[in-house]
Amino acid sequence: MTVDLETLQKIFRLEAQKGYLDTAVIGGIDRFLDNWTQHNLIKPSTPTETSLLKRIVSRKVRYSSMSPEERKTWIGQLGKIITPKSTEAASTPRPKRTNTPAKTIKDNQPISASLESPVTILKGISTVYAEKLARLGVKTIRDMLFLFPFRHLDYSRLKTISQLTEGQEETIIANIWEVRKVNIGGRPSTEAILGDSTGNIRAVWFNNPYLVRQLTGSSQIVLSGRVRFFNGRPVYESPDWEFLDSTEELIHAGRLVPVYPLTKGLHQRALRKTIKSTVDQFSGFVKEYLPANIINRNNLLPVYQAINQAHFPDSIELKDRARIRLAFDELFLLQLGVLKKKKQWQVNKTSPIKANQRLLSTFVNGLPYELTAAQKRVINEILGDLALDIPMSRLLQGEVGSGKTIVALVALLATVATGRQASLMAPTEILAQQHFKAVTNLLESVFGPALNNGNSNIFEIEPGINAAVTLLTSDIKPAAKREIKENIANGSVNIIIGTHAIIQEEVTFKDLGFLVIDEQHRFGVLQRQALRKKGDNPHVLVMTATPIPRTLALTLYGDLDLSVIDELPPGRQIIKTRWLKPEETYKAYNFIRKQVSEGRQVFIICPLVEESDSLQAKAATQEY
Repeated sequence: MTVDLETLQKIFRLEAQKGYLDTAVIGGIDRFLDNWTQHNLIKPSTPTETSLLKRIVSRKVRYSSMSPEERKTWIGQLGKIITPKSTEAASTPRPKRTNTPAKTIKDNQPISASLESPVTILKGISTVYAEKLARLGVKTIRDMLFLFPFRHLDYSRLKTISQLTEGQEETIIANIWEVRKVNIGGRPSTEAILGDSTGNIRAVWFNNPYLVRQLTGSSQIVLSGRVRFFNGRPVYESPDWEFLDSTEELIHAGRLVPVYPLTKGLHQRALRKTIKSTVDQFSGFVKEYLPANIINRNNLLPVYQAINQAHFPDSIELKDRARIRLAFDELFLLQLGVLKKKKQWQVNKTSPIKANQRLLSTFVNGLPYELTAAQKRVINEILGDLALDIPMSRLLQGEVGSGKTIVALVALLATVATGRQASLMAPTEILAQQHFKAVTNLLESVFGPALNNGNSNIFEIEPGINAAVTLLTSDIKPAAKREIKENIANGSVNIIIGTHAIIQEEVTFKDLGFLVIDEQHRFGVLQRQALRKKGDNPHVLVMTATPIPRTLALTLYGDLDLSVIDELPPGRQIIKTRWLKPEETYKAYNFIRKQVSEGRQVFIICPLVEESDSLQAKAATQEY
């Protein structure tokens, strides 16, 4: 393999760019230089090549065994031999990109470019191609940079043909001995015979006869893919490939290869090449917003490097570090956003709700069971918030069976005792009906049977003070629904339990003072805002049974203060929550088998019912 000095310089520059990690060429610098010296030892063509050969052959330590600093020095010395003027270029990493418009994008014509420029300014992206990208949400250069792969294929570990293992995704470097067009199953395809010093392998690309022209006349190639054995002989079926006799960085093989979401008309290889070009040219345009002390303290990658490594990582370690940096950014910015919303929310004052302690004591003491210390603590936190003119925004977290409903009901009663309305919204009709039944039963256990008034249950909770409870869901008949809406509007019902139907525009409250949202993660920010608009800046309590670590809760729900019921009532079953890594799934299945063998039932909940092309999530039909 003939490599000229200019190519050698390019490789040294690329190695410097990559921080002297021995990743500039496939197989490493040592392997490349060994091939180069074997070719040139026969007959050095220039004095420069003679000097280079002496320096390379006489090295006492292999490049792979050197430290990054030693590698930098050694490559710098080789650069001086090639040409003194190139020393700086070969030994000094390329300066970091700054937010400067690209000088040339298409056809070498100077144009102004920014992250908000349309993707059509990029070379090779036609209007038709841009329309396909738009279906993935990619319209600008920024969108392209942040279209991250959902996984990577690990093609980074090189093997010889004799070392290949059946069923594994592996990478080889081979010489192309023969390429021909064949028919397989009536489909025109391409077949190639390739080999290295340890043996030969057959590669087949089904329904792709055009590869014959591309592969004919080439020497060395990198192949990556799953290996099969037929009659004891190894075969690649439709492997990814890339020519080795190129000074360009490998994209499709011989590395950690990104796999991107696709849409009709887009192909992985073409999209990968487009994104690689965009990342190389524009990742430096993304401004670093984090202070240096935060980056250093948390050992974070600079944002431009994180984007590069998230797409085309040089190693598993750098891929993970890129993911950590991008996740840090996402959570950090989310936390800033929700804290800003909290501040904006609290600027607008609300009417305080002063608790009627006599009524609440009567209710709590009349219950058929004693409240836990955790329930009493949380009730006091909520009542303390309600008594302020700053609108409450609080997250109540507690396991199933911990008694969140009774805590919410105390706050509902405190609200209606002041003459205002309160509402509890659940994500499904079944949950709303369960809440309606639970609230009705609890009130009956203390205040006696309800007076049924058509679509509401009325309880006298204090002389002259009633709690009128109604249920509003989408399956209620139109005539009954109209009556309920009228009663909500005129204030004749003051505890409204329901589903999304509550946030419909035609539902108007007379005076909504307090709002409870059950299962917070099922409702978006816009739905919460829509509910808040139903009243005069009402107090809001959201409830969840999802066990969320406090630090994560403060990030995801940073606009909410946090209350936790960390104690179950006597006799309640303790709920144990376990989180397993993907590679530990077998532990869950072993546990399931054991429970079923002992006569118990198991529920497996999946994100989807049917498989989806656009979502990388397990479906119930697939799991079954």
